[in-house]
Amino acid sequence: MKRILAIASTVLITVSSTLAVAQPPPPAPPPAAPYEAVPPPPGERYVWVPGHWRWDGVRYVWIGGRYRIREAGWGHFVPGHWAWRPRLGQYVWVPEHWVR
Repeated sequence: MKRILAIASTVLITVSSTLAVAQPPPPAPPPAAPYEAVPPPPGERYVWVPGHWRWDGVRYVWIGGRYRIREAGWGHFVPGHWAWRPRLGQYVWVPEHWVR
C-alpha cells in the first residue's frame, strides 16, 4: 500500500509540475498565411497539407506545407487550423483530420 501511495504521489507531482510550465495561449489570431508554391504530388494517393502557424508560447512560427498519403476510406481532408473558442476565451489549434 505504501508503494502505491508513493507512486501516486510521484505521478501527481510530475503532472502538477508539467501543468505549471504549460505554454500560455496565443493572445491573438495568427497572421495571414504566406503564399506557398505547391509542388507536384509524388503520387496519386497524396494530398497537400498546407502550412500553418504554430504557437511556441511567445510567438507564431510558420510550419511549411507537405504532402501526406490519403487514408483509405476517408474522402475529405481538413487541414489543421486555429479556431476561436468563446467558452475558453482563446484561440485553439484544431489538428488536421479526415472526414468521411
